[in-house]
Amino acid sequence: MSGTALLRVESLEARYGGVRALSAVDLSVSEGEIVALVGSNGAGKTTVLKAVSNLLPAERGHVTAGRIVYDGRDVFRTSTDALVRGGLVGVLEGRHCFRALSVEENLVTGGLGRGSNRAAIRSDLARIYGIFPRLLQKRRAAAGLISGGEQQMVAIGRALMGRPRLLVLDEPSMGLAPQVVAEIFRTLERLNRDEGLTILVAEQNVTVALRHADRAVVLENGRSVLTGAAADLRARDDIKAFYLGAGAAHTRAMA
Repeated sequence: MSGTALLRVESLEARYGGVRALSAVDLSVSEGEIVALVGSNGAGKTTVLKAVSNLLPAERGHVTAGRIVYDGRDVFRTSTDALVRGGLVGVLEGRHCFRALSVEENLVTGGLGRGSNRAAIRSDLARIYGIFPRLLQKRRAAAGLISGGEQQMVAIGRALMGRPRLLVLDEPSMGLAPQVVAEIFRTLERLNRDEGLTILVAEQNVTVALRHADRAVVLENGRSVLTGAAADLRARDDIKAFYLGAGAAHTRAMA
């Protein structure tokens, strides 16, 4: 980890119409880090990631205060496609695949998004099939007919075809079996370790997120309330009680 901030989110506030979604969010992601954005459902994780990718206007949302800087660029003054070409590539919540296209056709769209030529696409496809061997077996199958776990692999593989510097993932574990979640997170950790891929992941499964991240930011009611090393947060009694399923009696008493 170099310590250089690839992404900075500073005092971010955002609204959907008249509803405040974020009121004070600060986070940074250094090159070579895995940073987890954790919190309960409705805490604002998805809104933060959409703001980072400059997608909020498409959701009828808008930033009311703060700033986001990616690789020295003001995100709000940079188009989403320019951010993608600059290496900020996202995987949206819900495993968005082109269901009628084959697995391989889905992957190719990720390379076309960054303007890759045919030789680069062939090389990148071989790399993705090495990362996710299951996709090689299913490359001719329609994406809508494969399992949820395989669809998530397609979504991540398509993002990797864009050769990201910062991979942004929204709830990659949602709706997947535990063994598939473990496989996906091990793959992300290996990409980080072996290739230096920087990752920002929003995840409701706090146990999994803190197991694989370097640092974590806890979000509550649209505010970043706690930041620290993932190992340190795993050891905190309050995190165990409210997010990791420990201290259930205490949690019920506080409800």
